[in-house]
Amino acid sequence: MAKDHYSALGVPRTAKPDEIQRAYRKLARKYHPDVNREPDAADKFKEIGEAYDTLSDPETRARYDRFGADFRQYAGSGAGPGGGGSRWGSGGPRPGPPPGPRPGRGPYGNAHVDMGGDVDWEDLLGGWFRQQAGGPAQGADHEAELWLTLEEAVRGGKRTVRLAQPDGETRNYDVDVPAGVLDGQRIRLAGEGAVGREGGPPGDLLLTVRIQPDSRYRLKGRDIYFDLPVTPSEAALGSKIKAKAPAGPVTITVPDGSSSGRRLRLRGQGMPNPRGLPGNLYAEIKIMAPPSLSKEERRLYEELASISNFNPREDR
Repeated sequence: MAKDHYSALGVPRTAKPDEIQRAYRKLARKYHPDVNREPDAADKFKEIGEAYDTLSDPETRARYDRFGADFRQYAGSGAGPGGGGSRWGSGGPRPGPPPGPRPGRGPYGNAHVDMGGDVDWEDLLGGWFRQQAGGPAQGADHEAELWLTLEEAVRGGKRTVRLAQPDGETRNYDVDVPAGVLDGQRIRLAGEGAVGREGGPPGDLLLTVRIQPDSRYRLKGRDIYFDLPVTPSEAALGSKIKAKAPAGPVTITVPDGSSSGRRLRLRGQGMPNPRGLPGNLYAEIKIMAPPSLSKEERRLYEELASISNFNPREDR
């Protein structure tokens, strides 16, 4: 453990309370044992927790500034031995993670539980903090991942998620998936987390959405891209082509004279957006030559080649 709590948080001794809080939150995100797998992460997390515990309280900070590492031996007015007045009750070193499910790590044995990239740290840390206080406390939030196809993410709808429980049983959860949900967003099922302590309310179940990779489509933000194979004649003469899209069949107008790589936009037919404009759907033309030709087809192609003066390499 560091002897200097200021050094542990990386702040000067003149740091204001909001500076201390920002430093602590930054380091807590970095070293939380649920996120950081380094061997010393847990010790570092406790170290910065103890530092914040001391410096975030004006009274304990004043005694620490005056007496140093042994400040707990010098109880201040109204504070009992051991550093009363701490937000953690005991005022001693921050205890390790509480028994039972930890915030951000659900108990669902057969579910792929992962912190993911979009972590609500107020939930993560706040849930754990609530566990430390005495009296009624809200239960911890549980987390799991919800894998969807791109079509499911575009259309939304009801899903049933089956998760294993700590006792080995399984339970189904009915989930309303909003249309247009993106990878990394979370769906909250209020009250489906851990049971509260001493009559406190239960925690929530947080499902982090994961969209399955799809070889047909490329999702960039809310825009969806896909290849549109066309024949040489469809590209040269133009055509209307029916194609499958995540939201359903679409009809695409291919202008005459289109080349491979030309991108055709279908405005607003990409990923829906509950809070704004939807994304667009982009069809990228990919001209495909026939793998084999009949005699008549070959004759016509040869005749076309003999009369055409088109040279795609002329300006290269």
